[in-house]
Amino acid sequence: MPQPRSPVTADDLRNLAARYNITIKPGPEEDAYLLLLQSAEALHRIIRDTTDYVHPDLAPVPTRAPRGFRRLSSAENPLNAWSHVSNITAANPINTLLAGRTVVVKDNVSVAGLPTTLGIPAWLHSKAGEYQPSPIDATVVRRLFFAGATLKGTAVCESYSAAPVSFTSATGAVHNPWARGHTAGGSSSGCAALIGQRAVLKESGSAINGPHQGSPTVELAVGGDQGGSIRVPAAYTGVYGLKPTHGLVPYTGAVSLTPMIDHLGPMATKIEDIALMLKVMAGYDGLDSRMTPESPMPGQVKDYPSLVADFIKSAKSTTLQKPVMKVGVLREAFDFPGLSAEVRDTVLQNAKAYFSAAGADILEVSVPMHREAPAIWTVAARTSLADYGLAMKPPGYLSYAPDHIDTQWPPTQEMYDYLSAGNPTIMNLIFSTDYLRETFGTSVEFKGHRKVFELRAAYDAVLSDVDVLITPTVPTVAFEFPSSTKGGTEWGDIGERVTAAVGLSYNTCPFNVTGHPAMNVPCGLGGSDGKKLPIGMQVIGKRWDDEAVLKAAALFEMGRDGL
Repeated sequence: MPQPRSPVTADDLRNLAARYNITIKPGPEEDAYLLLLQSAEALHRIIRDTTDYVHPDLAPVPTRAPRGFRRLSSAENPLNAWSHVSNITAANPINTLLAGRTVVVKDNVSVAGLPTTLGIPAWLHSKAGEYQPSPIDATVVRRLFFAGATLKGTAVCESYSAAPVSFTSATGAVHNPWARGHTAGGSSSGCAALIGQRAVLKESGSAINGPHQGSPTVELAVGGDQGGSIRVPAAYTGVYGLKPTHGLVPYTGAVSLTPMIDHLGPMATKIEDIALMLKVMAGYDGLDSRMTPESPMPGQVKDYPSLVADFIKSAKSTTLQKPVMKVGVLREAFDFPGLSAEVRDTVLQNAKAYFSAAGADILEVSVPMHREAPAIWTVAARTSLADYGLAMKPPGYLSYAPDHIDTQWPPTQEMYDYLSAGNPTIMNLIFSTDYLRETFGTSVEFKGHRKVFELRAAYDAVLSDVDVLITPTVPTVAFEFPSSTKGGTEWGDIGERVTAAVGLSYNTCPFNVTGHPAMNVPCGLGGSDGKKLPIGMQVIGKRWDDEAVLKAAALFEMGRDGL
């Protein structure tokens, strides 16, 4: 049977060579390279045309009722925080750890039967111009289902899941539940706003923005964090938000920005719920290459709720030897451009008062390299964001990426115009990645990776003397949307939107590259003009000692509440 003619021609080969200013001589030399190119094309076409494979460990969990979802009206979604609403419960849970509890996941986490929008319009999300339903349940989603949780839907995430503010999503601005028209932070903006509603009710007894008739509520959330995208919005909305140790919670089934800094973690109003969710979500899944030999097998995950409960009981005992914990105030984290006196002083004063009241020693420590850390994060990770988060390139090691997302690439004028108006950070990533690699090659990027090891060692050194470090999470309380984004219906100029995001991840992004666990802890309230706005304190622990972070948060609560 004659073989079909290859679509690859000698002109294709010549054009490819010309990109590198190479000339291939006609004749045997050209014929040989043409045959090799045609073979490569034929192999790719064979795999393209075969049936796809859904790994059984990611297959949709059987549910009590058929899966469905809907979009809410604006009246039902006053914070604009819900992406898709559902009500999904596993038909046969394995345990009851989350029985009767409701959860929402960030809209970059795959839920079978639901779209995963990434906060971008359908024409950017798929070359077909439509949102496609996910064929899989992400590992963490399956674990939530197997623990008995009810998935209430997906929460809005910022454009490409790459913004620390809450006004870049294709569906418009997400409002802070404490003050309408103020940022909820990003990129897990919807998760933070929905959980933050519960914090508002706890503080004031009513929804600050008025009752929301018919608006769904939810108790727990799963956010994603590459530079602070759990902790930043948690700080602005007054909730707990944990970025676990890198490799503790599998990222399989969530859309990557770049593997070195990808994290999924829990968000809630109670530290006990953070511990419970971590117990459910953590553990090796056999699919995520971000995980290491230090990642526990599912049956060996620490019992974080018991560890926290036992610690609280011991800390309250009058016979327990003091100090119950050593807390290090990281000097360099309290002195950087943009840090407000209100946030600085509240975190320092409350940390000293409440930790001391609960029997902890609190001392100042120094990591001079912390001042370099944002630059190290940028050089080590940011240029690869365009490769993985935008162009969706494979990472070079075995991975499982869901097939229902096929983002627009390469950039077009239409893409540029849209993103310049909405999230200029994305176009900056594209331009700067090409320029920096053409100018510096990859040597500086690799040096950035080596500097990460140095930075990790610097934090490890000081953490050998204290149990945890504390910093402000973000530099200010929640700020108003830029004037051109009021109501989430208008699009601002580039400078206004970029300026709003500058410096927000100064204290959070370092621990994405080093992998240390870090959590926002509600620390107090600030604000002006009659508005109460949360202030966040970040607690950082040794890698694989996430329980120390949880214990420190519980200790802070004990001191605040008078034991």
